[in-house]
Amino acid sequence: MAESTELTELTALQLVDGYRKGEFSPVEATRAALERAERIQPGVNAFVRLTADEALDRARASAERWRRGEPAGLVDGVPVTVKDILLMRGAPTLKGSRAVSEQGRWDEDAPSVARLREHGAVFLGKTTTPEFGWKGVTDSPLSGVTRNPHDPTRTAGGSSGGAAAAVALGAGPLALGTDGGGSVRIPAAFCGIFALKPTYGRVPLYPASAFGTLAHVGPMTRDAADAALLLDVIGAPDSRDWSALGPVTGAFSAGLADGVRGLKVAYSPSLGGQVAVQPAVAAAVRRAVERLAELGAYVTEADPDFTDPVEAFHTLWFSGAARVTQAFGPHQRELLDPGLREICAQGARFGALDYLAAVDVRMELGRRMGRFHDSYDLLVTPTLPITAFEAGAEVPKGSGHRRWTGWTPFTYPFNMTQQPAASVPVGTDGDGLPVGLQLVAARHRDDLVLRAAHALEAEGP
Repeated sequence: MAESTELTELTALQLVDGYRKGEFSPVEATRAALERAERIQPGVNAFVRLTADEALDRARASAERWRRGEPAGLVDGVPVTVKDILLMRGAPTLKGSRAVSEQGRWDEDAPSVARLREHGAVFLGKTTTPEFGWKGVTDSPLSGVTRNPHDPTRTAGGSSGGAAAAVALGAGPLALGTDGGGSVRIPAAFCGIFALKPTYGRVPLYPASAFGTLAHVGPMTRDAADAALLLDVIGAPDSRDWSALGPVTGAFSAGLADGVRGLKVAYSPSLGGQVAVQPAVAAAVRRAVERLAELGAYVTEADPDFTDPVEAFHTLWFSGAARVTQAFGPHQRELLDPGLREICAQGARFGALDYLAAVDVRMELGRRMGRFHDSYDLLVTPTLPITAFEAGAEVPKGSGHRRWTGWTPFTYPFNMTQQPAASVPVGTDGDGLPVGLQLVAARHRDDLVLRAAHALEAEGP
């Protein structure tokens, strides 16, 4: 029997292989993950709630299926966490807000959760989020501050910060996050894990996000192989999402080992000089890009042809926030994060023509990136220009930024274009804080992002 500390270090693929061989059981793996979750919670605050009893019940049922040689699916018995933006049957989904009541039936799963349930996954609990996922760090009036696993004085990033911290510290190898402007990639970069924002619609979303088609659901894992496995599970159509894509041919896991030889890669270290990148971040990303070239990719330093679309993004994002809280009364509004209240007020002042002008910017950005990918299979950038800063702040102290979008210029443009984009850990800065590299591909080419990430990971950190 494997020691519990060892079980928390295994990937989902390794757990499934161990179950198949009878080396350990889903019950042992679940107990180990729950113990780890309870141990890390006081230090990093990754969870809104743990669902230990349900998890152990599901683990026992899974163990019996494995004993019979009849697993329910690809991740039967694997511990999973769910960001508290997504519905999970039997647990309230409060979205980081004291303005949302716990009262209710809570009897429906989001599509991604439903697919995991069908495949036998074990749900450990719900992870923290800023209120309605509105910003790039994870703190909220409901659950407080989520901290970085590498340095608890720093932020875990957001808005899927709890999910990233849980994966990084062994509280389940698989996590579901959401990403409307970088919300799986930002915390992945800060916490040193892998995360993928799939092509919009690849993972169905229900209820529809008030942030519209900016919002994606994505896997957060230790590596690209586990993310491909999770995408194979959750990337299936669901009739509740009319914008969901049809089924893929084959499995994302199948092409992982194809490597990057012959791929045309554009390396943009600063989006054409638009972004000031910390030297340690720039150096770690450049080393990884050189590794891609050594692996056979044709690497060219080239910048996508666009200027920072932040004003258009703000129009779309702040309007969505205003829509989230539109029905709230004065008492509920008083309960909101002050920063969220501020952007809601700003969003409420936008008119239909303002919104449609932002959509025009988005459409043009999509066209430019479509043409860019006529020439390049992949775009590589830093995920973020900085490493993790102080916990509890929306922006780094002394940065001069007003909103979180000031330090995330590499992430939100690709929500506007709906492209697949991943953050891959590629080293640390001088303080031991993780650095992330972002891989972006044309819409529907999630496979290329996963292949390139897997090739980098196979070479070691």
